[in-house]
Amino acid sequence: MPTFFQVSTIAQTIQLSLAPVFMLAAIGQILNVLAGRLARVIDRARVLEDRVLASDGDDRKRHIRELRLLDARMSIINGALFLAVSSAVMACIVIALLFVGNIAKFHIGTWIALAFIVAVALLICCLSAFMWEVRVSLRAIHVRKEILS
Repeated sequence: MPTFFQVSTIAQTIQLSLAPVFMLAAIGQILNVLAGRLARVIDRARVLEDRVLASDGDDRKRHIRELRLLDARMSIINGALFLAVSSAVMACIVIALLFVGNIAKFHIGTWIALAFIVAVALLICCLSAFMWEVRVSLRAIHVRKEILS
């Protein structure tokens, strides 16, 4: 006859997994923001690529400079996306370990804590990369001095 788990055991495990689940929801929102920023950068880069080919002199140099910034932004956003997804995977592992450990009565609390710490560390790195990308984007949107004069 199969063994059925107590409802209280499952309920307790679900309660324990709430923090990683909320973390997953937050990461999902971060992924949405990052994907939107990446799409806008790619769209802008495509427009500038055409302008570089059609321009010369100072305009061409300015467009190339902006393209370089856009390329850097794409790399930073891709890194942030990788870190966010890695953090989400670690959060999922935490949730799975919580259930496996609680149901099977394994003593893996240390491993669960370490996995959660890794998930949070990856999220911190993702948010740092996002902040870095925002700083790089600010360099590209300054109004040219010759226009302000």
